[in-house]
Amino acid sequence: MRLEDLTAYEIIEKRPIDDLNSVSYLMKHKRTGARIALLSNDDDNKVFAIGFRTPPKNSTGVAHIIEHTVLCGSKEFPVKDPFVELVKGSLNTFLNAMTYPDKTVYPVASCNDADFQNLMHVYLDAVFYPNIYKTDKIFRQEGWHYEMEDENSELTINGVVYNEMKGAFSSADDMLSREIQNSLYPDITYGIESGGDPDVIPELTYEEYLDFHRKYYHPSNSYIYLYGNMDMAEKLDYIDKNYLSAFEKIEVDSAVGFQKAFEEPKEIRKTYPVLPDEELSKNTYLSYNCSVGSTLDSKVYIAFDILDYALCSAPGAPIKKALIDKGIGQDVYSEYDNGIQQPVFSIVAKNADASQKDEFVNTIREVLKEQIEKGIDKKSLLAGLSYDEFKYREADFGRYPKGLLYGLQVLDSWLYDDLKPWINVEANATFAELKKEAEGNYFEELAKKYLLDNTHRTVVVLEPEQGLTEKKDEALKKKLQEYKESLTSEEIKKIVQDTKELKEYQDTPDAPEDLAKIPLLKLSDMRKESEKFIYELRDVEGNKVLFHDIFTNGIAYINFVFDMSTVDAALLPYTSSLKKVLGMLNTEHYEYGDLYNEINIRTGGISGSISTYTDSGDAKKFQTKFEISVKVLHENLHYAFDLVKEILTSTKFDDVKRLKEIFGEQYARLSTDLASAGHQSAAIRAMSYVSPSAVVSDNVSGIGYFRHLEGVNKALESQDGAKELIEKLKYLSRLIFRPENLLVDVTGTEKEYQGIEDQVKEFVKTLYTEDVEKGHLEPKPVKKNEAFKTAGQVQYVCRAGNFANSGLSYHGALRVLKVMMGYDYLWKNIRILGGAYGCMSSFAKNGDSAFVTYRDPNLTNSIDVFEKASEYLKDFDADDRTILQYIIGAISDLDTPKTPSSKGSYGLTAYLCNAKMEKIQKNRDELLGTTKQTIRDLAKYVDAFMSDGCLCVIGSSEKIEEAKDSFDKIEQLLGR
Repeated sequence: MRLEDLTAYEIIEKRPIDDLNSVSYLMKHKRTGARIALLSNDDDNKVFAIGFRTPPKNSTGVAHIIEHTVLCGSKEFPVKDPFVELVKGSLNTFLNAMTYPDKTVYPVASCNDADFQNLMHVYLDAVFYPNIYKTDKIFRQEGWHYEMEDENSELTINGVVYNEMKGAFSSADDMLSREIQNSLYPDITYGIESGGDPDVIPELTYEEYLDFHRKYYHPSNSYIYLYGNMDMAEKLDYIDKNYLSAFEKIEVDSAVGFQKAFEEPKEIRKTYPVLPDEELSKNTYLSYNCSVGSTLDSKVYIAFDILDYALCSAPGAPIKKALIDKGIGQDVYSEYDNGIQQPVFSIVAKNADASQKDEFVNTIREVLKEQIEKGIDKKSLLAGLSYDEFKYREADFGRYPKGLLYGLQVLDSWLYDDLKPWINVEANATFAELKKEAEGNYFEELAKKYLLDNTHRTVVVLEPEQGLTEKKDEALKKKLQEYKESLTSEEIKKIVQDTKELKEYQDTPDAPEDLAKIPLLKLSDMRKESEKFIYELRDVEGNKVLFHDIFTNGIAYINFVFDMSTVDAALLPYTSSLKKVLGMLNTEHYEYGDLYNEINIRTGGISGSISTYTDSGDAKKFQTKFEISVKVLHENLHYAFDLVKEILTSTKFDDVKRLKEIFGEQYARLSTDLASAGHQSAAIRAMSYVSPSAVVSDNVSGIGYFRHLEGVNKALESQDGAKELIEKLKYLSRLIFRPENLLVDVTGTEKEYQGIEDQVKEFVKTLYTEDVEKGHLEPKPVKKNEAFKTAGQVQYVCRAGNFANSGLSYHGALRVLKVMMGYDYLWKNIRILGGAYGCMSSFAKNGDSAFVTYRDPNLTNSIDVFEKASEYLKDFDADDRTILQYIIGAISDLDTPKTPSSKGSYGLTAYLCNAKMEKIQKNRDELLGTTKQTIRDLAKYVDAFMSDGCLCVIGSSEKIEEAKDSFDKIEQLLGR
């Protein structure tokens, strides 16, 4: 069957899109008007997505709650959580749903044909025939509900989205982004919070929630996208016959309004929470925000990203430099959001003072005038263009399928014009045009029109308010107490009864016959053989080169791997500081801004990392490596080596002013990252109490490094402190960047390899060889059991340990256990019953293990759940189908499709870990052979790591104080 033969659809346009190596189809479903966009190509990582235009009218989070709840059972799949059943038993390469300010999208991806069909089926049934009309318990669980265990209990509010957004509203950076968008578009949907404001979410009624679904979740308001190597006609025929044909076309008023430009700029002042004794000075966010045309202008869509780079994002960019030089903000950055109809460009000074607002605005405008009159640096424009074009052509999105990212980008235009799905993904011609425009004054005119002369702009000042969280909590408690007092005895009894019935609903297992309706692959569908790693160790005049012969479409991925075994453990945090400053300071031949531009003109980027590699034969042995990675087109190979050589051997560390800027910016950014990704921060910290390799991780990227940064910034205030820091950076450079420490790792074909050996020979000659005092890297774990207070309203709770310390060897079924814990035991007790947004577990090959919660309203309750995990496993009982689900979910996680660069990384890891294919295959066989008894036997692994008793919590002051006896140490995360 051909697409042209489908009578249910109209083909509006068919044409090749060479940029994406695809044939595109723009179609419409005749009966309903459903919009269809197809990209047919040879990519086996197939993608399906259905989206709806969903502009909310208030901040109750209705669109977000609908997104959660339609995936909680449907007509053909009446189990309580088909989404989780799919995650447990699917080979998906992506499975999720996302709420945006004006749309909700449900994408899935898989390389397996049968699995892809199953995923598409479940998602279509979910959005069109959800069980949300059959019971309000789904709405109450995922959205919000009043909760009382008995009539004498305190009245509280719980719900997954409610707690998720309490976490989001605790982050100052998230709050700023919301306030910026709201300030520019007060009269349209972008002026409200689509995810839901926790103060407003409880105003949403069940009927209003259902009405929202009735209105917007109709084929006439849908956008259907298919990508990859499949029979497109077969898929569309299935969608029509099983879903679309059951509906009639209706008019859905879902158009996203267009905000009328302001007659004059506006100023908005808001506050965000900090702890009662947290510092107020130098803790304000200042932002200068402009509405930038329309996302339907494909030229401006990319051009503003380049302008962003040249004016503010790049190190040394004029606006960034001017503000930093005047001491306006510790971290200055810009953001360009082109994922909504009216894009937003913002310049932000973080850790500033509110009193600097006028100087902040005046400085930006002065620099803009100067840049427009004198001309923006052509090299900066070219660097921004080259970087963006390289990323576009490379199309490497890591674990995310590129078809998924194309699909989301398609909606950036398609959502607002039915005939323009491709204008922003078909970009080669736009890049070519912008390169010509850079020679003239196009970018200057763009800056003048949208940044200088534009009256549709705002200044948002976000100031810290001590104890705001506590005030809000008290106000909510008072409001709930007053509400409870206003209730009749019968009404109170009803809340208690509803609470009981909801928990009974959550506790009641799905009927086996309903679970059997969830499509499931067979064990025979699983690949039995482990993926082979590819590497060949080559000797280049005594220097090691690890080569991965992998097709990379002309790109060479080069990794300069330096051994760190001679670094003293006390200097670990300084190695991360060294990594942060390399490429950000002046060198012998470049000012740091010019260096950054040169890197982006000549390469696809240079980055640094510090990694640990555990020996496959001995979990107690590991190596720590300092890595500098560069990706480059083969014809620019010599530039890559020259630039890395320049950075490693001729960096000028003596610029104290610049060091203050770099480390001040790092401190500001890490303070946000540690809190917003509290689950990761807590897990690394907790594992560092017992694991030497986790000590490394904590000291180079976690709370340990953050504490080091506090010291570095203080040290830079004195001449002696600055001198000591500089000497340590110089010493570490001489200690690490030596020929005997080097392994050059190269991913590409033999064609990309040509010339590598000559470059390596010359490169090695430039490395340090003089004698230096050598240390020995022996990190010593110390159990601390800490709690870190934040101004947030939720917790990140981690229990961690190491099973290898008890003599246990890694077993392949631990991957199955991870799926089970994340989507059964922890999911049910932490997320469903506890109301946390997320929960997870990890079991590494070196024995490092953890249970973690994410945006969790509880603390001690979650610890209790962790404590009982072993009991659950010892009594574990499930049928073969359920166990097969877990096995498939584990294989899906293990077999995520790899990009060329990640295939190279896989080979490098195998080499450095002394991995043997026999052992890797043995672990896979263990995974595939998992039985009920295997799972029960894994209880000893949980007992082993839990016996270490390592606990770390990041979260609200109130909850931590309530559980203070659980900790050896309690301190503020920020502003000590």
